[in-house]
Order: sequence, then structure tokens, then C-alpha cells
Amino acid sequence: MKLDDIKKLQQKKYRAEFGHFLVEGEHLILELQKAALHNPQLQRSELYVTGAYEHWQSTFKTHVISDRQMAQIADTQTPQGIIALVPMLPTAAPAAASSERAIYLHEIQDPGNLGTILRTLAWFGNFRCLLSPGSVDPYNPKVVRSSMGAIFHTTMELDVQLESLSTRFERIACLDMHGDSLQSASFKAFDCYLFGNEARGVPREQLTALNAQPFTIAGCGVIESLNLAATVNMCVYELSR
Repeated sequence: MKLDDIKKLQQKKYRAEFGHFLVEGEHLILELQKAALHNPQLQRSELYVTGAYEHWQSTFKTHVISDRQMAQIADTQTPQGIIALVPMLPTAAPAAASSERAIYLHEIQDPGNLGTILRTLAWFGNFRCLLSPGSVDPYNPKVVRSSMGAIFHTTMELDVQLESLSTRFERIACLDMHGDSLQSASFKAFDCYLFGNEARGVPREQLTALNAQPFTIAGCGVIESLNLAATVNMCVYELSR
């Protein structure tokens, strides 16, 4: 791929057009290499490095470029000097019946929130992330960086319609200001856990249609709400405890 086209991958429409995204920095490249050992698609990744990383140990095809060229294709202001061109991961098929739980994110917008959530799901394992239409692109450079490589280790389904959950999952839970305690034994009895947009949540009528069981995280009441990523993290920890 030409460098001019690689630079375009900072934009979602070109990621979709070319079927690739960018991974930048030593730590993320190491996670990519680890994941590629078990994923043939990721083995087709290519490295673009400056002279400082010319001898980086990798099985990927490697291109040495100048510092100026690196600055042109990098998303960060002070690039480390190593970037991978990575094929887009295939969309996961709906899960068969198993012990795996689903975390559904409805129109999540903040890249940092999504990256943090993916990192948590990868840490605990046995979760998949379902993203609704209108959510932030998981291949956004900020999501990829904040996931710290978890994007390679977490099963994702994209553009999952909210209405489809009722046909896939018998038991759906959601987070609400008024509901049973997160620490109640019943919290672990669900197949899918639904979380809404950072500002708007999920429309009440749709929660009713899904027959979603509400749960709440008890607090002291000084502030109105918790950060979305923090909420998901606490729920996933409770489910894994």
C-alpha cells in the first residue's frame, strides 16, 4: 500500500475502503505479534519502521521509511518510529450457547471508554463485546491505543441492532439508578449485559421491550452518575469474582 493511502487510514471511511487499520508503538506491536501466532489473518500485517527499529524482530514484512515519512502516517505527535498496517479483523459470528457472556454497548461515543472496556474484557476473558450501530469505530487510533492491545484478544461484533438482543438472549440485564444491587446473587444469572450511551443511556421504551432486568451500583449520592467504562469494569469484575 502506498504511504499516501496509509495516511488516509486515520479516517474511518478509508479504513473501511482499504480493509486495514494502523497500530502504533512498541507495546501494541508486541501484542499484535503475540496475537498473530494464533491468527492467520493478523500474520498478513506489515511493519513500517524508521532506522531506529530496522532490526526489530518480527515475521511481518517490514519497510524502512524516513522519520519524515513516519511523521506523515503516524497519529501521535511524537511517533516512536514503528507502525503496523493490520488487516481488519473479520466480524465475529453470533456466539453459540456457551459460558461466554455478552457485553452490549449502545451508541458508545468516547474512544477512551471503548478502549478501556476492551482492555477489561480481555483481562478477565470469556466475554464478547457487541457494538450497536452509531458507536465509535473500534479501529479508531485512540480506541486501539487505549485498548493496549486488547483489541486483538477480545471477540467483537459490530453493528448489532438493539432489537436483535431479544431473539438471541433469554435473559438481559441493564444498569439503572433504580434496580437490584449489583452484589445480589441474581446479577450473575444473565446472558447479556446492556450499557447505554454516555449521555443518553438507552431509551426506556426499548429497555421495556427487551424486558431488561435493572441493576444498580450503590453510591453515596453526591454525584449524578459513574463513568461508563468504570461502570462496565465494576460489573465485569463482579461477574468474574
